[in-house]
This record gives sequence, C-alpha cells and structure tokens, in this order.
Amino acid sequence: MPEPPVIVTLISDMFLAALTVMDFGKYALDIPPAEGNTSFLPFGWKGVFASLPFAIWFLLAIEQLPLAAEESHDPKRDMPRGLLWGIFTLVILGFGTLLFNSSVPPGANKLSQSAQPLLDGLIGIYGEGIGTKLLALLAVAGLIASFHTIIYAYGRNIYSLSRAGYFPRWLSITHGARRTPHVALLFGGAISLGLALAMQYIFGLSSYVGAALLNLAVFGAVISYSMQGLSFYILRRDFPDIDRPYRSPLGSAGGLICSALAIVCLVAMFLNEAYRPGLYGALIWYVLGVLYFAIAGRHKLVLSPEEEFAMQHRRKV
Repeated sequence: MPEPPVIVTLISDMFLAALTVMDFGKYALDIPPAEGNTSFLPFGWKGVFASLPFAIWFLLAIEQLPLAAEESHDPKRDMPRGLLWGIFTLVILGFGTLLFNSSVPPGANKLSQSAQPLLDGLIGIYGEGIGTKLLALLAVAGLIASFHTIIYAYGRNIYSLSRAGYFPRWLSITHGARRTPHVALLFGGAISLGLALAMQYIFGLSSYVGAALLNLAVFGAVISYSMQGLSFYILRRDFPDIDRPYRSPLGSAGGLICSALAIVCLVAMFLNEAYRPGLYGALIWYVLGVLYFAIAGRHKLVLSPEEEFAMQHRRKV
C-alpha cells in the first residue's frame, strides 16, 4: 500500500489527462512573439531569464528533506534514497507540467492571463461541469501538501538555528507533550503573514504581493543553493578522507556548477521590476540577520561535533 504522501502526489498528477487533447504546436506556441522573436521564444532570452524564478518553483524546497534526518530510521540509507527519488520525481513532473499543461485548450496565451489556469486547463480537457470542478479541487491537494512541507521546513530551520545559537534561544522551545518546535512554527507563520499583510495594506503593493512573495522565497533559495554548492566544494577539498555515506557522482565540479547556476538565477531575478519588492524585503531580512549575528549571535554558538571537527582541522592548518 503506497504511503499517504505518494497517494497525494498521484492525485495531483492529473496533467497526464492532457495527452488526450494536447497539441504543442497549436496551443503551446500560440503566444504572439515580440518583434524579432519566434513563437518558440516569443519574448526572447530575456523572457527565459524572467521565467527562471517560476521554473525554480518546480523544484523549490527539495533541499529541505535532510531536515527530517533526525526522524528517519537510517539516515545514511534513507536520506540519499529519499533525495534521489524526490529529485527524480520533481524533474519528471516539472517537465510534464510544462509540456502537457501548456499544450491544451484554450492555449498557453489565454492560460497565462487566467486567474484560474488550473481550472481553465481542466475545462479544456474535460469540458464544463461539476466533475471538472471536483477534479480541480483534488488537484489542489498537491498544493496543500507543499504548504505543509514548507511549514515543516521553516519550523525545523528556525528550531535548528536557534538551538545552535544563531537565532535567539527561546525560538527552540519545544512543546511539553508533543515535542514539536511550536514556538518556531508560530513565529515563522506570524512573520510570513505579517509580511504579506504589510505589503497588501501598508506599502500599497497589492498588485505585487503574489510575485513578491514567490520571489522572496526563490531569492532565499538561490542564496542557499549558491552557498551549499560552495560549501560542498570546500568540504570535498579540505576533507577528502572523511567518511561519506553518499558521494555525489558529479564531484567537486557539481558543487561549483550548482553555485554558478544559482548566481545566474539571482541576477535574472533583478531584471524584472515586479520581482524587486520581494527581493528588497529579503535583503532587509538578511541584513538584519547578519547584524544580529555580528552583535550577539556569534557569542552564543553551540558547535555541533562536525563543526568542532572542522574548527580543530582549521587550527591545525
């Protein structure tokens, strides 16, 4: 019997129904190209760069899976398998969503301007009716599942950073009976909701809220990806002989390529005016975090055994 997350994933994968009506040439290439461009790239390479943050959204947060290491039965075995299967699933579904969902009536041009593209796409496949609306409701299950995953991830992140001393210690308080990081979960949710409401009602950015929040999340992600890729490279260079339960087949070059791609995406995000409010908000949050660490956080760190090992190695070098 498949696990509940697998069932939810299968329920949300209804783009396969597009195979019955899809026509890539007729529907996906129906966007009028700008002057000098083709129907395949109607807005040229500038349009490709403008789309990068939304493309990243296909894969966003897969890197948070290792946060579940403490809950897994065998991290050395479960984490690599979970990450590889997760990435494989996202790549397949990402390409499928891009290809199939843009190749159904009423076409990519109209769907791009729709306030309910999921429902309109299902109507293009199945027609009007209560059955189509029920299918759209089921498809939302995948979106809800992603919300739960992100909530789990930010809760574990805040809790872990607080426990290590990077954030104030009171953020790592856990529930007395359930042992969940409820303070971190509530704090993160309050910050997120407060930011959205402030953009909507205080800063007058109501038309940018969706794009700003999406790009705020992607901004944090590409910063994380670039640092993770660089850290991976440094660890492979400075600690070539430490025990590694899983070794990346891409080696050190994979880490550098990851960092380079993340930096390209970061630059691309600043090219679109609609993305900038979220980016500026993320920059402010980062600056505040760096100031807190410089003034207080760095004096309260609790190093993990791995960090102690790295520090001792650095002293020897």
